Amino acid sequence: MKFTVSKSDMTEAVTNIQRAVSTKTSIPALEGILISATEGSLELCAYDLELGITTVIPSTTQEPGKAVLSAKLFSDIVRKTPAETITISVDEKNMASIESGFSKFSIIGIPAEEFPELPKLTDSTVIELPANLLKSMIRQTLFAVAESDAKPIHQGSLFNIEAGKLDVVSVDGYRLAKRTEAVVFPEDISFVVPGKTLGEILKLLKDSEEPVEISAGKRHILFIIVNYSVISSLLEGEFLNYKAAIPPESKTDVIVRTRDAIESVERVSLLITDRLKSPVRCLFEENEIKLNCTTSMGRASDQLSADMTGENVEIGFNNRYLLEALRNTECDEVKIQLGGSLSPMKIVPKEGDSFLFLVLPVRLKND
Repeated sequence: MKFTVSKSDMTEAVTNIQRAVSTKTSIPALEGILISATEGSLELCAYDLELGITTVIPSTTQEPGKAVLSAKLFSDIVRKTPAETITISVDEKNMASIESGFSKFSIIGIPAEEFPELPKLTDSTVIELPANLLKSMIRQTLFAVAESDAKPIHQGSLFNIEAGKLDVVSVDGYRLAKRTEAVVFPEDISFVVPGKTLGEILKLLKDSEEPVEISAGKRHILFIIVNYSVISSLLEGEFLNYKAAIPPESKTDVIVRTRDAIESVERVSLLITDRLKSPVRCLFEENEIKLNCTTSMGRASDQLSADMTGENVEIGFNNRYLLEALRNTECDEVKIQLGGSLSPMKIVPKEGDSFLFLVLPVRLKND
């Protein structure tokens, strides 16, 4: 195999697909990148048996072929080469020669046959979404994916299409994030995509209207984003009945400026550390939100104005969960809906229903 490629194309491709390289594996080939040279193009592939990323870049191919090269070493060499082009050749003993300007490396490769095949999709359903819309839907829900493996299904986000509406839902036992958009799709379908996969998809998506093709099969899902293909296992199990978890009504409605609320919570959170945990106590009354927090380091209080209707309520929250929900609203003003001191806080847009965040309260001890 022998080919010449642009350094910038190769660097970008290797940086993006390297995140699917396996770090702990008994199969040495999975710690590498599979390089396949054909006439006029070069395909690069990384796969950790759960997530696979493939991309194609232009190349000048003198001799077609395939080989696996160590991902870490190869990416370091590519990034540090001095010239604008890189020429790579691999001999029949899998010894790779990498040349760029006056720089030359010889590294040992692995036979391409040792690289496991990527899964093939069967009976897949294809959905198309604009890249910027998918990016927004993932970004606003990924923060609430469960980190613990107590319930593995909740380590991913549910994609649920019903009656022409797509809901993307994440839940971790303490909060819930839901993003909703109308889609043109004739049938109802649902599947759960691992949070790790969605994190990689987010890095590949651009803020453009370019369509992203999503093919959902029984056990795997394939995303085609411009010249990248991402294939992933789906999570299996029973996802939380999120519609039943959302409180149907509220006793208190509050309109607040998002930036003011974030800054106020950040100020009273200065006394909270990983070692000193304490809830942020919020008192909603007379068009004001009074916040205070007490730890062994001291006491902090703050307040901000709000437009409030309904009953007064005092309620406590984990500061990180409250902040992450507010930061992910991505709008200037939000509506906070409360059903009492022990019901979850509901954060929704001032108008419309594009997102909904639930944050469970913390039971407050009386001072």
